[in-house]
Amino acid sequence: MTAKRRVKRRRMRVLVLLETGTKPPDDLESLSEQERHDFKMETDVLTTLEKLGHEVRVLEIKHELAPIREALEEWKPHVVFNLIEGFFGLRELDQHVVSYLELLLVPYTGCNPRGLVLARDKALAKKILTYHRVPVPNFDVVRSGRRPRRAKPLTFPMIVKSLTEEASVGIAQASVVWDDAELDARVKFIHDNIGGDALIEEFIDGREIYVGVLGNQRLTVLPPWELLFENTAPGAVAIATERVKHNLAYQKKHGITEGEAALDPIVRTRLMSMAKRIYRNLSLDGYARLDFRLRADGTPFFIEANPNPEIARKEEFAQSALKAGIKYERLIDMILKLGVRRGTM
Repeated sequence: MTAKRRVKRRRMRVLVLLETGTKPPDDLESLSEQERHDFKMETDVLTTLEKLGHEVRVLEIKHELAPIREALEEWKPHVVFNLIEGFFGLRELDQHVVSYLELLLVPYTGCNPRGLVLARDKALAKKILTYHRVPVPNFDVVRSGRRPRRAKPLTFPMIVKSLTEEASVGIAQASVVWDDAELDARVKFIHDNIGGDALIEEFIDGREIYVGVLGNQRLTVLPPWELLFENTAPGAVAIATERVKHNLAYQKKHGITEGEAALDPIVRTRLMSMAKRIYRNLSLDGYARLDFRLRADGTPFFIEANPNPEIARKEEFAQSALKAGIKYERLIDMILKLGVRRGTM
């Protein structure tokens, strides 16, 4: 019996980019369970990078690029671990930070600027994928300040959401509308409270399925994951609202859990193949989560792409990777190496 070779990891200087206010406090135990939950991804990534033996520094940014350049010139990190989801308080500006890293020829983790732009605009992503024969719900965009004019292909019920926001921002039970009056009211809510344009699309009654993908050229597709609703309130629809995604008390009250999706083998194969096509056609790399609604007849409809998704240890991406035999430490190491390899291509 031959002994396994012990592979020595390269110790790297890793600069972790965070948005201002997202760095975990030193004394997490003094926080409530919900407050600790809000820092879970940053905590898990930072502690794991240190556990892997890397030298880690954190840089919080808000509206200036100069501190990034200063940190790069002073410390000379081997790679930047990018955990920002916006810049200047706007999600749609995060790609510019990544573009800045590319101009400085610095390797970084996660998605490239082109992929971030294509995925951020949900309507644009759907137009591209429709061309590539990926099923998507009928949809339209209502520009800020305008009222919806429902085209004939759009039928009720519909769901109304922000065109560019992620993480279920602005999504609630009221997002699913059943007539023109509700449609007008929800579009106005998006314009006035979330800001920006509104996306309206036919609501696909079905299961909420996520498929994670890792890789730059060679792709690893993770097992399809499902958001499960055990105690949906009477009259409510099973959708990933802000409370469903982020409120621990609400999750416990309504029995909201996640787990590997039990799928017919043909549907599973189709979903995973479709995930690869979507990932490539939207120019994604690094890692991403692709969201689908699965109709009762087995037809998966692409809903949106989430480059650089939540990668906390207990969340769907990491749990799906674990199901595929990728432990959390290895997952973070893979993401890190994908970023380093981008810098040598």
